[in-house]
Amino acid sequence: MATTEGCLVASTTRGCKVINESGGCVTLITDNGMTRGPIIRMPDITEAALLKKFIDSDEGFLKLKEAFESTSNYAKLKSIKTVLAGRNTYIRFKSTTGDAMGMNMVSKGVEKALYVLKSINPLVEVISLSGNYCTDKKPAAINWIEGRGRYVVAEATIKSSIVETRLKTTVDKLVDLNKNKNLIGSAMAGSIGGFNAHAANIVTAIFIATGQDVAQTIESSNCITLMERTEEGDLLVSVTMPSIEVATVGGGTKLEAQSACLEILSAKGPNIENPGENASIVARTVAAGVLAGEISLLAALSSGDLVSSHMKLNRVKK
Repeated sequence: MATTEGCLVASTTRGCKVINESGGCVTLITDNGMTRGPIIRMPDITEAALLKKFIDSDEGFLKLKEAFESTSNYAKLKSIKTVLAGRNTYIRFKSTTGDAMGMNMVSKGVEKALYVLKSINPLVEVISLSGNYCTDKKPAAINWIEGRGRYVVAEATIKSSIVETRLKTTVDKLVDLNKNKNLIGSAMAGSIGGFNAHAANIVTAIFIATGQDVAQTIESSNCITLMERTEEGDLLVSVTMPSIEVATVGGGTKLEAQSACLEILSAKGPNIENPGENASIVARTVAAGVLAGEISLLAALSSGDLVSSHMKLNRVKK
């Protein structure tokens, strides 16, 4: 983690220790795909609807897929979603991109696919390669609902005795706090993907340390934290993060310090045997870190230690 907030490091470390003492956590990835969403304008809504029908057909998808994948050895087009707004057609291409974050790779593929589409239908007018239907570096419900990058879930069961001794609170208090703060409170605020205590803190710190595109913290921090009491009285906690966008090649991952951090994770560079696996390790690490951070911060709020810990760890002693 790379951050100027001392309390964040200490708090996340406490969460990691609690998870380790309870047997560790489980992480899994349910989906993977970077997206790009261009705008196409047609002469009228009838032509726009016909274009959508073609793109949505098996024939249309296969033609665009062939063009898209001809631009890269790693880009594999998974799906195309189209919507209309008047005579505008918004197309969301979704593709795996190996161990790259993939925006440039996908953009290149989309550009070729649009060239082929225009050759098939000369009425196609490409307004922009990106029409904000992707959506990149902006809050958007589509990323929260359909995912972007890697869709990751992390889960752990924390023993009640550890909750009481290490976290200075109880399982019931944590469950109640999480419901009223992260779920109800976020709903009252009209949050999109913000059903958590501070996922962005950990995401940003790991992004900086591993050379990720920090602006993508916006969508990568989409997270819902869930807590419940098990039949044995322990704490079952999970974080679900549908749009973690990470890489182990390209961009800041090549910098010396960031490359060293990736090496610590055994995720430096591309995975030749299983392309995409190294980036998945980073995504899993992000989710596990967020899980630890959520546990610790909610415990501090529950026990009333939040302010005192910040005063102790974030103030310069004179």
